[in-house]
Amino acid sequence: MSRLKVAVLGAGAWGRNHVRTLAALSGSQLVAVCDLSPTRREDLKRQYPGVLVTDNLEAALREAEAVVIATSAGSHAELCRVAIERRLPVLVEKPFTLSVADAEEIAARAEALSVPVVVGHLLLFHPAVERLRAMLAGGELGRLYYLYGQRVNLGQVRPDENALWSFGPHDVSVALHLVDAPPVRVAAQGHSYLQPGIEDVVFLTMEFESGVMAHVQMSWLDPHKERRLTVVGSQRMVVFDDMQPREKLKVYDKGVDRPPDYASYGESLSIREGDIFLPRIPNVEPLTAELKHFLAVARGEQPPRSGPENGVEVVRVLAAATQSLAEGGRPVSLHAAKAV
Repeated sequence: MSRLKVAVLGAGAWGRNHVRTLAALSGSQLVAVCDLSPTRREDLKRQYPGVLVTDNLEAALREAEAVVIATSAGSHAELCRVAIERRLPVLVEKPFTLSVADAEEIAARAEALSVPVVVGHLLLFHPAVERLRAMLAGGELGRLYYLYGQRVNLGQVRPDENALWSFGPHDVSVALHLVDAPPVRVAAQGHSYLQPGIEDVVFLTMEFESGVMAHVQMSWLDPHKERRLTVVGSQRMVVFDDMQPREKLKVYDKGVDRPPDYASYGESLSIREGDIFLPRIPNVEPLTAELKHFLAVARGEQPPRSGPENGVEVVRVLAAATQSLAEGGRPVSLHAAKAV
């Protein structure tokens, strides 16, 4: 099987990881990298002497059979359009776009031209998230009650997107993946401490038709670096801690039971404390798994796990949350949200 010729657009903080991984994968041939920074281009030319490194988009696309878009979020929509019109399979980093209208338009155009599109919701390819999804689907946790996450750090302060749009795609995509449905209502509160109009901290709550609730705290202005998700079911509870080098998942066999027969209300609920399990999670780099999947999708061997429809759903949630932020945290129905 011949290697797929791939161009990477954007080689910044995250794009360079795409460059590194694609250059090492046996199924891909990194043929071009397009970046506007002269310093980054010089570094790339030294590292990858056989690859076209350019600031010319047309020159990069001429070399490619597939494209990875890892530029700033504001350019995703236009670059997707360009690649799709050239019938080039696309992997576009999160967020898919910055508006629902752009996301829906790109999804429709990709479908009309039968161009494969994968949205870079990286955590859907994390083996711990895959295991969590399988546990929920298999009924190991019982009925899903609620989940909550923390994605905080004292890290990069972005001038072009707030904490919601920077971090939110990760946790929103995972919540939708685990619940297997979009939320019906969202509410968000946050504040801009460092830059006017760009929230450094955001608290997002999602309500689902099933009664499940999901809450996420997002911030780049925090003394801790946390990447944690807690999932509470009627039979078991699970903590996914991505900062742990080995014990990524902990399964708590604990909960509250209601006996079938009881004489009084005080006897109706009893706390159950059981063992803690540490499932074995494969040591697979999510980016490698995501890019291998993209190559298979581009060749027509697999349907996209996080296709444009998934990208649209996540952008709808983020847009509704943005509306809620602007309205002081008022809950916003996904059906009534403005298509910002």
